[in-house]
Formats: sequence, structure tokens, C-alpha cells
Amino acid sequence: MLRSLSRVFSYVQAERNLKSAVLRSLWSAASVCSDFYLKPTMETKLYKPPQEVRGMTSLNKEAFTQTITVPALRVPNGVLNKVVKSLKKATIQRPGVPRVVQDEEGSSDFRLVLLDPHRISSSSSFSEGEAEALRSFSVVQELRHYELQLTYHNLKSDEVLEAVLPPGQDVPSGFSRVGHIAHFNLRDHQLPYKNLIGQVIIDKNPGVTCVVNKTNMIDTTYRYFKMEVMAGEENMVAKIKENGVTYEFDFSRVYWNSRLSTEHQRVVQLVKRGDTVFDVFAGVGPFAVPAARSGANVLANDLNPESHKWLQHNCKLNKVEKKVRTFNLDGRAFIQGPVKQELPVLLKGKAKVHIVMNLPALALDFLDAFRGLLPQELSCDENLPTVHCYSFSKEDNPDTDVVKRASCSLGFPLKDKCSVHFVRNVAPNKDMLCVSFTIPKEVLFSGDQEKTDPSEEPAPKRQKCEEATDS
Repeated sequence: MLRSLSRVFSYVQAERNLKSAVLRSLWSAASVCSDFYLKPTMETKLYKPPQEVRGMTSLNKEAFTQTITVPALRVPNGVLNKVVKSLKKATIQRPGVPRVVQDEEGSSDFRLVLLDPHRISSSSSFSEGEAEALRSFSVVQELRHYELQLTYHNLKSDEVLEAVLPPGQDVPSGFSRVGHIAHFNLRDHQLPYKNLIGQVIIDKNPGVTCVVNKTNMIDTTYRYFKMEVMAGEENMVAKIKENGVTYEFDFSRVYWNSRLSTEHQRVVQLVKRGDTVFDVFAGVGPFAVPAARSGANVLANDLNPESHKWLQHNCKLNKVEKKVRTFNLDGRAFIQGPVKQELPVLLKGKAKVHIVMNLPALALDFLDAFRGLLPQELSCDENLPTVHCYSFSKEDNPDTDVVKRASCSLGFPLKDKCSVHFVRNVAPNKDMLCVSFTIPKEVLFSGDQEKTDPSEEPAPKRQKCEEATDS
């Protein structure tokens, strides 16, 4: 009996010793690790906006202030710069937030390096290279907690807007910038917050002093969208630089699209010194002015009086007014007037002739103006004008679509006689393209002087148009 009791006591004692050893081991491990592990796990999302900002329509910047906890390393001053450089991917990246702060213990020999909680949640989160660097600098990988106050000024614009707009609703994710103006196309559910959105964009984007929203109303004559000021100054005269050329214009009265910068440059690079460019829908001069700067002779036209005014202004601004003749005509009148008058002499020369037609919504409909533009006796096979005509397409095969419609308007099959360049995607299932071709002599010198709207042509002529597209 005594031996049995002795065995039971020995077993219980051994179990107690084992538990004690395990507890001592755990306590020892905890003591060498930072007390970072003795506190609740930090949230991976750096900023959780206060509930009171949800639905805000008038910006209250103070309401966004919040104190969060971030990990930090205590680093000796002597190796501080080297450590920060080695941990550049692990340190906190936040507008207006320093990566290095004073040591909380008050020591002048140390600083705290603030880390990104999305990257570093424990001492084992450092990459092999980062950990090796810390060891080489004799920095203890002991993570500490640092209480950091984030204010509105430390937040990114999308964080502010996501906090304000109702859950699940799209946050305005992008805008076009035209000089000091930021340009939005807001959706209906975003309109109640338009003034707040505008102010946030001004606050978070240096140089932006005016934010506008394009309304659904369009000027039917000059085809520019009307817009309303969401925030900032009501100064709509923008000054920008594109491909080394300076432009000024009233953004509320003319058409301008900064996304076409590459396309402007592409076409202008096709033009050589001494060439002639007819710009049928010139706007404020994004094709005409750089073409003139490259040494071309330019005749530029636009129906909008405001565009024509700023076109002339930009020619003077860039010192090419002697190389550009400007017109304020309808596109068809420009083709059948100045273009028709200049072509006979130009066709006898060796310099190339380019005709640019950048009005994607309508330009293809103006191609019929070239039918029989010149008398038959001037017919030639060389140095015929090259047309660069823009269009939108919503078809599954946009290249085929624009060629078909161009052929229809021109009255001549362009298949295998033209090239189509993709410019950009304007919207889902809507592309902008440029079809380039040499005007066939059968069109230019056909002797057909009848000028009618293709939709008003008699049935036999419409049938001829349809046959042209199927050839």
C-alpha cells in the first residue's frame, strides 16, 4: 500500500514539475520577446474611420482624428540612417507622418522607427535581408507599441471618401486634370457629396484649386459638356503644357482631353517640315500648333468661336501664328472652301498633305464632302492627301465597323486600302479609333458635284454606298 501511494505521489510530483518547467519556459520566452506580444493583436487595417463621419456632406476635418497603435523599433542614433534605409519597405508610409520619432523612454541616444503594421506584425515578419541588416547593426528585433495620432491631413483621399460615402457605394476613383482644374464625371449616388469630394481633392492634390463635375447637358452646336464647380475658385481658364507645347483656354467653353496627348504626338510625328496640314476640327490647336512648330504649313478650323479664339491665342503663345491660318467655319464648309482652294497647287508639289478630322462622334459623316471635290481635269495619281479620321465604335469588331462606315460616307471601299489605329477605350464597349487612308482619285476627282447628306440621298445612291462597304 505504501509503495502504491509512493508511486502515485511521484507521478503527481513529476507532472507538477513538468508543468512548472513549461510555465518557466513560456515566461522566459515572453521575457526575451517584446511586450508587443503581451498586448492584443493589432488590427491590420491602419485606419478605421469614426462612425460619425459616415454620410457627412460638409467637410469637418477634426472628425477624422483617431489614435492608432503601430509597431516600432528602438534604434541607436549611430545606426539610425542605415537602419531606416535597410527597412525602407517596412517603415510606415503615410502622408505627413514621420518614420522616426523620439524615444518614449526619453533617451537622447535612441529613436523609434515606426513600422507598417500591414508588413510587420511580429519580429519574424522581417525579410531575411532586413533581419540580417538589423543583426549587423546590433539592433534588437524587439517590437514596441507606439500610439500614433492620425488626422485628416494624414489620410489619403480615397480613405476619406470611403469613410464618408454609404457602405457599398462606389468611391470616385479618378479624375482628369487640366492645369489647376480637376474634372470629374460623378455618378448620381455621389452627387449629394459633390462639395465635400471637391474639397478633399483640393486638399490632397497640390496645385488643384478648382474641381468641376461634368453635367449631362451638352451644347448641341459646339459639342462640349457643361460643368459645375464642386469646390474652389471659379477660374476656368487653364494653362497646361503637352509634349512641350503650352496651351491656354477656357475649359468650360471648349473641348480638351488630356488623355489624347499620345495620339496628338503620334499624328504630328507623321508630318514633315514643308508638309501641309488641314485640321478640320482643330479645337484649341493640339494638332495644329505642334505641327506648325515642326515646320508644317497649317490651315486650322473650328466651328466654335471660343475654340477659334483660343486657337489663335495659342498660335501666338507658341510663336507660330505666321505658320497657321485659322478659320471659324463648319467642317464641311472648310473642306469645300479653303481645302478645295489650296489642293490644286499642293497636289503638284512633292510635300505631303495631311487632313486631320478629330471629331469622333461625327467626323465620318463629313467624308462625303470629298466626293468630287476637284474637277476631273486635275486628276493625278501621286501625292494625294492622307486623311486621319477619328470615330467611336461600340461594335464587337470596331476596326471593321469604322472602315465600313468610312467607306459608306466616302462612297468607295476602303477595305485593304487603309489602316486603323486604336486610340483608347472611352467606356465599356466603346472605343475611339483613327482610320487613315489616302483619298482615292476616284473620289476626289469623280466630277460628282452633288453635295447631300448621305441620310437624304435617293435610294440608288444609298445602295451604291452599301455596295461600297461590302466590296
